[in-house]
Amino acid sequence: MLKSLLLSALILISFLGMAQTSTDDQAQLEALIQNSFDEIFSEYRSESLKKFYTDDFILLEQGEVWDMEKVNSYLTRAQQNPNPPTRTNRFDFIKTVVESNRAWIAYHNYATISRGEEVLTELYWLESATAIRTPEGWKLDMLHSTRVDIEELKD
Repeated sequence: MLKSLLLSALILISFLGMAQTSTDDQAQLEALIQNSFDEIFSEYRSESLKKFYTDDFILLEQGEVWDMEKVNSYLTRAQQNPNPPTRTNRFDFIKTVVESNRAWIAYHNYATISRGEEVLTELYWLESATAIRTPEGWKLDMLHSTRVDIEELKD
């Protein structure tokens, strides 16, 4: 009886440990998405590319393939703007799946572009990402982005 009770307790502890890891991974992956967009596409910090992306990262952006060179080129141009707009990012996460050292995330990406108090435009994308666990933590190796007409959402 004692052996059965101990075995049951060990199984329960194992399941709770896996659930906690999954919850921790989900929170880390959602933070990875938020922080990468904030630092890279809002603050134009090219030095953050290696922090968030793998060396072979690609972005599938509205029918175009952006590799690290193209993303870096975009950031270089954006950094040269003497009066850049402010981009505020917001995400609604749909689903996050973690399988060992790989994960995928599906989410809605909303960006408000403003200058001062004036909202210049609001943008919306339906996106997915894949990530791998590295010694430094989770990193994105692929983003896939499809722009959605925000006016369609209002109908």
